[in-house]
Amino acid sequence: MITQKAKYALRALTVLADADADEPVMISDIAAQQKIPKKFLEQILLDLKHHGIVVSRRGKQGGYLLLKPAHTITFGEILRIIDGPIAPLPCLSITAYRKCDDCDGEQTCEIRHVFAKVADATRKVLFSTTIADAAGPRQGAEVTRLLA
Repeated sequence: MITQKAKYALRALTVLADADADEPVMISDIAAQQKIPKKFLEQILLDLKHHGIVVSRRGKQGGYLLLKPAHTITFGEILRIIDGPIAPLPCLSITAYRKCDDCDGEQTCEIRHVFAKVADATRKVLFSTTIADAAGPRQGAEVTRLLA
């Protein structure tokens, strides 16, 4: 399961994707629209800023903007940034591989073979689905409902 923090990050990014590309959205507006605690959202957007996903502007017309086009930001990328490795077992992680403590051998592990299929299918969906796919009036409402 993904964390609440990841759900909030994805929901905030869909708001930014729906906004005009050159008009920053204030944290308070995102927080109110998506019912996200403002302080928590500040931390999330700061993480996303450090990873080059969003940029902030200061001042009267300040707020947050997507730094990259929404169609280039995948759900998988965001989940890795926020929640870490996307794998049901440590021996299946692409970014944080670790041998299972109780493993006699990965080649003969029946559990690993089944969950490798799960991990591959999950990654395929997550890394082919973008924020742009989730944004927009119809799709955005459905994705927000699913992430709630």
